[in-house]
Amino acid sequence: MKRFLLLIACIAASVSSCKKADYQKVTHNPELYRITVKKLNDIVLENNFPPVIASRNYVYANIAAYEVIAAGDPKHYRSLAGQIKHMPATPKPEKGKDIDFQFASLLSFCYVGNAVTFPEGSMFTYVDELKQKAKDAGMPSDVFENSVTYSDSLAKAIMRWSKKDNYAQTRSASKYTVVRKDGRWIPTPPMYAQALEPHWGEIRPMVLDSASQIPAPEPPPYNMADKNSVFYKSVMDVKGKVDSLTTDQTHMVDFWDDNAFKLNVIGHASFATKKFGPAGHWMNIAGIGSKMTNADFNTTVAAYTKASIAVFDAFINCWYIKYQSNSVRPETVINKLIDPDWKPHIQTPPFPEYISGHAVISAAAAETLTDSFGDKKAYTDASESEFGIPPRSFKSFRDAAREASMSRVYGGIHYKIACDIGTQTGIKIGDLVNQKLQMKIK
Repeated sequence: MKRFLLLIACIAASVSSCKKADYQKVTHNPELYRITVKKLNDIVLENNFPPVIASRNYVYANIAAYEVIAAGDPKHYRSLAGQIKHMPATPKPEKGKDIDFQFASLLSFCYVGNAVTFPEGSMFTYVDELKQKAKDAGMPSDVFENSVTYSDSLAKAIMRWSKKDNYAQTRSASKYTVVRKDGRWIPTPPMYAQALEPHWGEIRPMVLDSASQIPAPEPPPYNMADKNSVFYKSVMDVKGKVDSLTTDQTHMVDFWDDNAFKLNVIGHASFATKKFGPAGHWMNIAGIGSKMTNADFNTTVAAYTKASIAVFDAFINCWYIKYQSNSVRPETVINKLIDPDWKPHIQTPPFPEYISGHAVISAAAAETLTDSFGDKKAYTDASESEFGIPPRSFKSFRDAAREASMSRVYGGIHYKIACDIGTQTGIKIGDLVNQKLQMKIK
């Protein structure tokens, strides 16, 4: 009889173990995290978030997800609290509570993603799908409830912290004053939009001590009178490249355009086309890195988080420099002094030229992804296919960042020096993030 009861107990334990393994195969799958980040990316695209604000959407959502992972696996991951100096300690899981930390991580990402996007609640339907997926996979009710409760408490803590980053204050800050003086930025066609987020340099960074911590040299002085001046040669270099684009260069420019809101004007009619911005593109690349290296769920979350922090800080640093330099765009100079009908290949964005934002954030993201997944990881990026743009292949994340930088010159919206300095600045920011954030315990 004792042997029979022991056999029954073993069978019950085995069934229970199988059920647990079944639901964890679903909730611990890194592909589910990649899909969840892409879901936020789609919402950012649909709602026309400017690139700098999009970076804020991604960073807080990813940090919330990561903090859940660090709480659930403290032997292998460190909390960012304290590593990010102003970040307070996050709630710890209650002892004795059985929590699926990967599932809770997904929910925390969505909770914060809901709160930092508009219309608020854009991810509610997707959250319901995640919860149903866990239930359908056999997650026990107590594990489900414990996971939801913990994810909510941690996400709320991240939201309280996020509200102190000066974002709300910059919503009512003064608008940019356009000064029509040679060498200074002025609005460009076809939108002639006002300067985008002139106070973004006042946002609280994550790893940088301040927006000005990594300075850039002064841009070449405006000088179109001297054909031997650096500025004149830079202008003519841009014009020459745009006027003689090869098929591959055209593909490169279109691939890295990442214009979240392009205004198309045909006669008296106008309409907008949307893509994800630079931050969203690099979130996609983080997903590619995760997939091609077969990274597990926790490694995947950590890599996305580190990349999003680098991108966020890179935008703050870059925007500070942009509104210190207030440099004129190539289109303005060429239209005024060389050819009034000349147009860049891609639309000039509404903010000063120096330094290149895409160069800075691409280099910063590439350094963190190299740290997370390794160097010289060749990959093909098909994330632009949804916009009808064929894939491109790269030898490494750094190779992609260099091409992203140069695409802005061939696109006609940046001088090469702004891209070169932007790349150098981004590398420094990425290095700093890698050095300061010791996320994985080796």
